[in-house]
Amino acid sequence: MTKLIIFSDLHMVPEGETIIGLDPYRRLANGIAHVNRYHADADRVIFAGDLTHRADRASYERLKALLGELTPPAALMIGNHDRRDVFLDVFAEATTDANGFVQQVLDFADCRAILLDTLFAPPYDYPVSHAGHLCDRRLAWLDRQLEEAGGRPALIFMHHPPHISGFAGIDMIRLVNEDDFYALVKRHGNVRHIFAGHVHRTISGSSRGIPFSIFKSPVHQQPMPFDTADASLSVDEPAAYGIALVTGDGVLVHTEDYEIARRDAVGA
Repeated sequence: MTKLIIFSDLHMVPEGETIIGLDPYRRLANGIAHVNRYHADADRVIFAGDLTHRADRASYERLKALLGELTPPAALMIGNHDRRDVFLDVFAEATTDANGFVQQVLDFADCRAILLDTLFAPPYDYPVSHAGHLCDRRLAWLDRQLEEAGGRPALIFMHHPPHISGFAGIDMIRLVNEDDFYALVKRHGNVRHIFAGHVHRTISGSSRGIPFSIFKSPVHQQPMPFDTADASLSVDEPAAYGIALVTGDGVLVHTEDYEIARRDAVGA
C-alpha cells in the first residue's frame, strides 16, 4: 500500500515576513514535525507547488533548509507563485524532464505517480501567469508517461486544477487548456485520481468521470463565499496536508488538520 503525503501552497517568505499575520515557516515546520512523528513511513511527501510567495531566492533557500528536517523523501513541484529558474538554481538536484520542466514520475509497485509542471510563465503578468497551462511538449511528456505505466493505475499531481472549483476568482486562473488535458487522459483510461492545490480549500469530487482531490494550504485558506472575484483574499483557518493511500481497490484520500488534530480520544 503506497502512502503519499501532500502539501500544497507553502508560500514561504523571507525571515521576519508574514502573510495576513501568519508565519509560513512556522506552520510548515509544524507540519513537517507532524509527518515525521506520525507518517515517517510515507513513501513520498509531495510538495505540490507555490513553494514560495514571491519566488525570491531567500525564500527558496529557507524552504530548502527546512525540508532537510523531513524524514520521508520529498518530491517538489512548482506553481504560479514560483519561478522555474530561481527554483532550479536553489534546488539544483530537482528532477526535470528533457525540456527543463519540473516534471517527474514516481514508480511504486501498485501505482505510477506523475507530477506535472503547470506554470504558465514567464512572462509573469497578472492574471494570465497565475493560470495554469500544459504546452504541447508537456502534454506529449504526459502522454508517454501514461502509455508507459505498465498496467499500474496512474495518479496525476498538478498545481492547477484542470476543472472548476466553484470559486469564481480561482476558476479564472485554473488550467486554461483543460479540454486538451482531459482528452489525453481519457484516451488512456488508466488515471485513477487527480490531485491538485492552488485553491487553498479541501475539495473532492469527480470531473469527466475521474475522481479528484484538492487540499488546503499549511498557511492561509480561501474564504468560502463562492462568488468572490478576488483570488488573493485569504483567511486564517487550520493548516492541513493530504494523505493518499493506494489500495487494491482504489485510492483513499484523507485530510489532516495537523495543528488542531487530537489523538487523545476518550470514550463517549
